Amino acid sequence: MMDIRTVLLCIGAGLIAFFMLSPLFLLALFAFSDKQLLTFPITGLTFEWFSAVFNSAKFWSAFKNSLIVTGTVGLVSTVVGTMGATGLTRLPPRLAGVAMSVLSIPVMLPPLVLAVALSNYYATVGIKLGLGPVIAGHLVFTQPFVILIVHARLAGFDNAIVRSARDLGASPFKAFLTVTLPIVRPTIVGAALVAMALSLDDFVLTFFNIGGGSTLPVYLWGLMRKGVNPQINVASLILITMTIGASLIAMRATRYRG
Repeated sequence: MMDIRTVLLCIGAGLIAFFMLSPLFLLALFAFSDKQLLTFPITGLTFEWFSAVFNSAKFWSAFKNSLIVTGTVGLVSTVVGTMGATGLTRLPPRLAGVAMSVLSIPVMLPPLVLAVALSNYYATVGIKLGLGPVIAGHLVFTQPFVILIVHARLAGFDNAIVRSARDLGASPFKAFLTVTLPIVRPTIVGAALVAMALSLDDFVLTFFNIGGGSTLPVYLWGLMRKGVNPQINVASLILITMTIGASLIAMRATRYRG
């Protein structure tokens, strides 16, 4: 039989979980509401708002831009971040710590400061705003996350098996592909998903540096300026579904089987 302390802890945990998850349930519920206003009671359910979003050319343009930016950021940050983390593991611990502190500076900056700084930099050197500058800007603050995550895994890696592969004639690159990568692959994929999630969700830096285009967060902001309506919930629900689905598929596909 549970004592009073355990009961109170369970109640507290339940309330916290309810507070965190209830906005998501309400978002999904109002995406199907037949009312223009997001209020109770809900008199009926409809797919009208999904049709309105899917028939919008602006939505598909923003969706395509988000896929381009997020995919590129995920690929580049993963490759470069893994290379950087591998290099840091070969440095003396004190020097590696200093290097990671310097690399983490963009993460510690407020997003607005970073967005304005990059916007001024692009204007100074004459770079036209667009998807390219947005991707470069996203790499600035997502790259440190990938390096830190992968480095934390490689720091405890047993290099004896890599040396054994080298003794058997494998080149450094082949030893990495056949020995190191299969073991640390789940960590690398996880770091890539973190970078992609941060990139997909970013609004401030994208808004300052995309010029005349838009991504899904910018598109949602444009809808919010016209007032809250169920189309915003539909677009948000699509983002959530894509994120959770991609994460589950990646976890399944990269499961290490020894």
